[in-house]
Amino acid sequence: MRTGHDKDPAFVGVPTTKPHTAEHPALPRHARLPINRCSVPADILGGLTFQRHPVALTLDGVLELHQGLFRQLDRIADTAGRARLFTAHMAAAFSLDSPEAAGWSHAASHDRSKSHYLKLILGWAFDSDGIEGAVLKGWVESRFGLLPRHHGGPIRDLSGEPYRRYLEMRAQGLYGTNGLEAQLDLLYSYCQYELGRQQAGESHLTLYRGVNHVDEHETLTDLGRGRRVVLLNSLSSFSAERERAGEFGDYILEASIPLAKVFFFQQLLPGMPKGEDEYAVIGGVYEVGYSTL
Repeated sequence: MRTGHDKDPAFVGVPTTKPHTAEHPALPRHARLPINRCSVPADILGGLTFQRHPVALTLDGVLELHQGLFRQLDRIADTAGRARLFTAHMAAAFSLDSPEAAGWSHAASHDRSKSHYLKLILGWAFDSDGIEGAVLKGWVESRFGLLPRHHGGPIRDLSGEPYRRYLEMRAQGLYGTNGLEAQLDLLYSYCQYELGRQQAGESHLTLYRGVNHVDEHETLTDLGRGRRVVLLNSLSSFSAERERAGEFGDYILEASIPLAKVFFFQQLLPGMPKGEDEYAVIGGVYEVGYSTL
């Protein structure tokens, strides 16, 4: 786990924080954990400086455990071939096609043998405030140290009912599953690998999100002229198409999203829902623009 970054060579090149001002607010303490399982601590990766000057993020142990997969991916030129290899590796590494090999028993009181990463993504696309959404937000909390700000309602008090309900749904979604969060670790790492190949030389994507109210997100600073610094939920859906985003609200939020904070996108693998060109974006502090259709 990462608890700090002084004299840690893993943090060479990490953006240094600037003095916090009204136009450069920090990630609030109540929105983050003091530790995470990532190469960059939450207060940095969740801050505005990271949006502007991102670096690659790695999750503890993933590349070491699956180095053979990434060596094989390096030798495949087409995206479809790499996707087939990845899904085959996931099935083999987590016994997705043979749950008995992972210890599942027909006598189990709860059959969660078919719960896996693709089911979570499909559930997220259907309802981001459902059980699957709670598992995904919980994974972001665990790995990146960013606490959820909304799940079926605003989360502002960790002793309050909305956060308790989120924890219950997260636990329900993880109970009896086979390394579900470890599957998400590998999915994120593969997504980052693919973005590095498909978007070589790029550091950001311009993405859009439809909202019904300008104040739907927590505003830390109003910069004027249709720009704000906001605190996004730990995981949020964006679209690559402005017109598509406009179908989900009266206002369009436009943001420059670091590639390092894209968890997955719908064109990444076969079997993902198509049509909205959705990107799941890890949260934190962002400067965004707002406009109407």
